[in-house]
Amino acid sequence: MKKLFVILTAITLICVLAACGGKETSGGEASAKVEAVTFKLATPDPDDSDVTVAANELAKVVEEKSNGKIKISVHANGTLYGGDPAAAIKQLGAGSLDMLALSSSLYANFEPKYSAISIPYLFNDKEQYVSFINGDPGKKLLDSVDQLNIKALGYWPRNFRQITNSKGPIEKPEDLKGVKLRVPNNPLWVEFFKNTGAVTTPMDFSEVYNALQLGAIDGQENPLSVIKAAKMNEVQKYTTISNHMADAWVVGINSKKFNQLSEDQQKILLDAVKEVQSWKLDYDEKETEETIEFLKDHGVKVNELTSEQQQKFVDVSKQAYPEFKKLVRDDAFFEEVLKFVGKNE
Repeated sequence: MKKLFVILTAITLICVLAACGGKETSGGEASAKVEAVTFKLATPDPDDSDVTVAANELAKVVEEKSNGKIKISVHANGTLYGGDPAAAIKQLGAGSLDMLALSSSLYANFEPKYSAISIPYLFNDKEQYVSFINGDPGKKLLDSVDQLNIKALGYWPRNFRQITNSKGPIEKPEDLKGVKLRVPNNPLWVEFFKNTGAVTTPMDFSEVYNALQLGAIDGQENPLSVIKAAKMNEVQKYTTISNHMADAWVVGINSKKFNQLSEDQQKILLDAVKEVQSWKLDYDEKETEETIEFLKDHGVKVNELTSEQQQKFVDVSKQAYPEFKKLVRDDAFFEEVLKFVGKNE
């Protein structure tokens, strides 16, 4: 019996030592292997859209800067949030979305100050627009979404919006009188175009092509990339380079997930978003030139407003400043914005 007890004790000791040794090896291997951080980045538009192309560029830049330790997979067409942008912002704050690139005008539903970016003819040109989003007003807007549990990493620029229609070239506000123009269901658009004499028709964008084809509406307005992607050249005869409104892509990440990153990892994301902003400015310029040529080649008559013609539209916009101020819901910020762009006189 004593001999059996000794044998069993020895076997038990061997098993314990083997188990401890196995754990040590396993732990050593685990500590030596650093897992990559992975994020899913949602975009609202197709794979060939400017925002999704930029998102894929971001994924490449981040992987390079992190030596493969941060990976981003891009998911287009709003597939991660059912195509509902309001739901997307809520899901990003709740953490069920990791990252999101979405239009600044859509954030205005949660933070009214974002409406300021899209005030018609707020910016004289693309340079002033970029200076604005990168300046103090733009930073204040980025910081304002902290309350939504979202860390806004930065902006990617968007091209200004242009007008298409089937009636004739738009060269002055009066040319829009009586034109049935689809606009987003947003008071900024409705107020501005109503003051030109256009018959504003808020409508979901998914319905626009058919409405134009059937003649239910005469025209619409969007950035050139959207005009091309939606094949507006098939149902519109005229495009006016009016540059009437701006917005921007806000690149956001869930705050909790951002705060769990190391300072080095956070810096990589912030620097990469900024780098892609510069990349996208060059991309947009090239795309604009190519899209205008595409439209002309497909029978669309394209006209660009001169500075004198554009000033008449600027005057129409200024008439609506009291209404725009109400939409921003922050008088001090509204005045700061106007001062920044030199339109506070």
